[in-house]
Amino acid sequence: MTEPHVDSLTSDDAFVEAHSIEQQQDFLFPGDQGQLPYDARRVYALLLQRRFIEAAEDKWAWERILKYQDILESRFHDMFLNLVVDRDYRVAYKTQIRQEELNIPILLRDEAYKRVETIILLYVRNVFRQLVGMGENAAFVDYEELANHAMSFFALDETNLALRQREVTQAIEQLAREGILKEASQERYRISPIIEVLMPIERVKELTEWIDGRVHKTHIEPRVSPHNVDETTHED
Repeated sequence: MTEPHVDSLTSDDAFVEAHSIEQQQDFLFPGDQGQLPYDARRVYALLLQRRFIEAAEDKWAWERILKYQDILESRFHDMFLNLVVDRDYRVAYKTQIRQEELNIPILLRDEAYKRVETIILLYVRNVFRQLVGMGENAAFVDYEELANHAMSFFALDETNLALRQREVTQAIEQLAREGILKEASQERYRISPIIEVLMPIERVKELTEWIDGRVHKTHIEPRVSPHNVDETTHED
């Protein structure tokens, strides 16, 4: 897929432009020692605040990410983080740089998904690929469809269906809070393109084998932490 054309600057020009931005200090509040203009600072803060930014949801932020990408990447690298700008899926997110020899303080950590969340993630990823592959601009899924699919993985002789249904509801709500499922209307969700980052083909194969193993009561160890996108900012 061809990447969108942002401007006609060469890579050298872009570097010079990014450098000059830091020399043009905007004083935004008393004692301000920041070097970036307001728009760059605000989008930098949004990238730190949010798990990811999606062009379809925040056009203003997406445009500023593209405009200030070089300097934003530099600022993230100062904190041992990577800024990833995926122009195909039009999402931007941060990841933790990990190199043992550098003794890097970890600001972002991976948090494993629960079994039910993993089942739903695999399903919505398949729905997203099918609908987008058919030419749809967006992929939608209903709550009932997600719940029925997840419930189908529990044993037929399950005695505590109310508990399982509550687990499914909580899983769907958690994925909605993370922004993977975007509420479009009551009990209907738009699937964020970030699902393709969380679930690349090699991860789908691995998790499908794990789910199949759990269904058939084998002992496959899960590795279900989010792929690439680190979730939680914390202090060590």
